[in-house]
Amino acid sequence: MDSIDLIKIATAVIALLIAIIGHEIMHGWVAYKYGDMTAKNAGRLTINPISHIDPVGSLLVPAMMYFIPMLFGSDSGFLFGWAKPVPVNIRTVVNNGGYNAAMQVSLAGITYNFIVAALASVVLLSMSQPVVSDSMFYIFGYLLVMQIVIINVVLGVFNLLPIPQFDGAHFISYLALKYNYNTIAEWFFKMERYGMIIVLVILVSPLNQYVLFMPVQFVLHLLLS
Repeated sequence: MDSIDLIKIATAVIALLIAIIGHEIMHGWVAYKYGDMTAKNAGRLTINPISHIDPVGSLLVPAMMYFIPMLFGSDSGFLFGWAKPVPVNIRTVVNNGGYNAAMQVSLAGITYNFIVAALASVVLLSMSQPVVSDSMFYIFGYLLVMQIVIINVVLGVFNLLPIPQFDGAHFISYLALKYNYNTIAEWFFKMERYGMIIVLVILVSPLNQYVLFMPVQFVLHLLLS
C-alpha cells in the first residue's frame, strides 16, 4: 500500500465523519430550535467525533464497504455508514411547531449533506486535477474535497429513500399525519424493525444500481458538470 492509497483512505474516513456527524447534529439542532433540549442535554450538539461514533455504523460497516470489494478485484469500494442517532423528542417538536416542524427535523440531515456537497463541488471545480509533480498536500486536499462531495451525496440520497427507520420514511410519516393519513404513518412505524434488513438487501443486491447508484450519479452529474 503506497502513500496515495493511504491518502485515499484518510480522506475518505475524514469525509465520512464530516458527513455523518454533521447529519446527526443537524437533526438535534433543528429540534432544539423547536424547544427540544434532548440532544443538547445529551451532549450531542458537539462536533467531537467521540460523542457520535457508532462502532458498527461508523467503523465496521464503512471498513467492510471499502475493503471487501478489493478482495474481489475492484480497486476499492465506496464508504457508507452512520453515526449514533441524535436523540430527539419529536412530541416536543410537534407540540411547538406542528408536523411541519417534525418534517424539518426529518430533512435536516439530508439538507446538510446536499449543502455540503454543493459547496464542496464548487471548490472541486475550481481545482485542477492532481498530477505526479504536485505536492502530497495538494493531492490530499483535492481527494478530500472530492470525497466530501461523493460521500455527502451518497448519504443524502440514501436517507431520502422511504426506508422505514430512515429520514425519508420519517418525512412521509409526518406528512401523512399532518393530513390525517394515519394508516400510512402506522405502517412505517411498524416496519421500522425491518429497516436495517431492507438496507442490507439493497446494498448487497442488484437493487443498489437502481435505487442508490443511479440517483447518486445523477446528483453528482448535476453538481460537477
